[in-house]
Amino acid sequence: MWLLRPHGFLIPLEDMHHLHIDVETYSPEDLKKCGLYKYVEHPDFEIQLFGYAIDDEPVQCLDLTEQPLPIFLKKALQDPTVIKHAHNATFERRTLSKYLGVELPIEQWECSMIKCAYCGLPLALDAACEILQVEHQKIKAGKDLIKVFAKPIKPTKNKPLVTRNYPKDFPELWTEYKGYNIGDVESERDLCKALSIFEIPEIERQLYIFDQEVNDRGILVDLNMANNAIEMDAIFAEKLTAQLRELTGIANPKSSKQIKDFMSDSYGVTIESLNKKEMPNLLKAAKGTGALEVLEMRNQLSKSSIKKYDAMINYANSDHRTRGLFQFYGASRTGRWAGRGIQLQNLPQNHLNDLELARQLVCDNDLDTAEMCFGNVSDMLSQLIRTAFIAPPNMTFAVADFSAIEARVIAWLAEEQWRLDVFAGDGKIYEASAAMMFHIPIESIKKGSDLRQKGKIAELALGFGGSLEALRRMGGEGMGLTDPEMCAIVKAWRIASPAIADFWDDVNECALRTVKYGTESKTRIRDIYFRIESDNLTIELLSGRKLFYMRPRLGVNRFGGVSIEYLNTDQKSKEYGVAETYGGKLVENIVQATARDLLAHSMLKVRAIGLPIVMHVHDELIAEVYKTTAATDFKAIIDIMAEPVPWAPGLILKGDGYMTDFYKKD
Repeated sequence: MWLLRPHGFLIPLEDMHHLHIDVETYSPEDLKKCGLYKYVEHPDFEIQLFGYAIDDEPVQCLDLTEQPLPIFLKKALQDPTVIKHAHNATFERRTLSKYLGVELPIEQWECSMIKCAYCGLPLALDAACEILQVEHQKIKAGKDLIKVFAKPIKPTKNKPLVTRNYPKDFPELWTEYKGYNIGDVESERDLCKALSIFEIPEIERQLYIFDQEVNDRGILVDLNMANNAIEMDAIFAEKLTAQLRELTGIANPKSSKQIKDFMSDSYGVTIESLNKKEMPNLLKAAKGTGALEVLEMRNQLSKSSIKKYDAMINYANSDHRTRGLFQFYGASRTGRWAGRGIQLQNLPQNHLNDLELARQLVCDNDLDTAEMCFGNVSDMLSQLIRTAFIAPPNMTFAVADFSAIEARVIAWLAEEQWRLDVFAGDGKIYEASAAMMFHIPIESIKKGSDLRQKGKIAELALGFGGSLEALRRMGGEGMGLTDPEMCAIVKAWRIASPAIADFWDDVNECALRTVKYGTESKTRIRDIYFRIESDNLTIELLSGRKLFYMRPRLGVNRFGGVSIEYLNTDQKSKEYGVAETYGGKLVENIVQATARDLLAHSMLKVRAIGLPIVMHVHDELIAEVYKTTAATDFKAIIDIMAEPVPWAPGLILKGDGYMTDFYKKD
């Protein structure tokens, strides 16, 4: 087939190999608030500018407010022999699918943002281009132009019907906007070339396609329940505020300063903070005093997780499914998925005695009965957030996860034999750990006992070189443990697990040697390879995937020892700067990355037998299955998760789970 290029001459379609794309769009929806899928679904959504480059030819910008997309580009967008490139390719794929009225196949797209994530680079185009010093840097003025043309504007008194700006309103800025669009394509193409020296394993390519399928599929939300939860919370909060105002005389009980002043004046109690972390200690200290009621009511008012119901409503499409909730390779250090929008990775747990009753009361909007049965309605609503995700009619959720996956992986990597024996048997690692630490028979350690609890927090806190601070963060102080007692637990755990402690040292030694001398190293037990590649320290996992640490160098840690420093994006500030790592931290990355690869392996196998996965949270997957075949499908998933993995010989895996019509923490 022959196509007409913009220059006016004909070329055969097979001569076009790569199409670099960037689009500028408009929608009345707020992209950050509602997500891409609802943004595109709005009837007034439109693509304004289509910037593109065919292979290495000059970049062109088409004004789609004046002309339709040419036929040759429509055909190229659907041609499997033409690779489509974009930064955050999901945006271009979804917006162009809406524009063309056809689903553009995921397999034909490559995303430079995903490759940045794989290589440990910032996800933002401007930051990645700056780090790699590409020729065409992203134009900074773009943000202001987007505000002018890509978003609605508030009507004014003089122009009450004007809700957006058009090209004719600001022709000079529109011309500048076209230049910005061209600049983005140039930057993205330069970035693709700079990243071409790094090869992403084919399995990661398949996982990206799987990820896009899950995001496109979405998950059903009970909008009636979500709306009722918001209404019930508002009424309960208003009622609670009035009671607290009457009890204390405070004008604004939600004010931290006014509560602190009241506690000081009325009870002689000095409070530094009322945050979530400090509140349990404050409540414990206030027991038996009049201050307890005030603090309990203030704590109920401060529940913020109710906002997830708002996010559900904002993200829900017309079919009540929420989409685009997962960021592939969102955790660049391990490759784990990150949450977007509703943030499924940090949903509150549920511990209500009668979850179904509580849920039904919200669905019925029965606040009075809910308060009578459960007391703290805000806490009840928080615990019910998971249950707002529901299976469609005639279907149910098959929920499955790995049992103690990180503990299994680190025991297998380090060849800690007694731990491997536990996982080959009953899998009771908390009891077994306590028995090894305190030299007592495992039979004497019962569920709920103090010794089992000590074994549990030790397992959760100390596997990656953690010490006293790690036990504190895991709740050691809340258990009433003193610093000397926690230090004794640290020592006992390390003595009981010498192979794991040796593995920390082995990994640290390999990393330091590789950075110092630039030579390849590998761990003694498992063949985990450390290399310097294109100014990166890479760690090749048993799965074949690599972890990247950019521009590594030797530094000095706070204890005066040698450490490794590298460039990294701070998870909180999103700023790119110097981070520090060491043996235990590297082992944590290796273990969590390996656990991620094991889950990914299982999810692809579940996908291969035709079961649609709609969510995955940490080490858990959730699939929609028909009730008529649910038992068979559920067993198939559990069996898959227990199957040996070719690249992990000797690793004993176990899947566990349950079936439910609404999502919950079993």
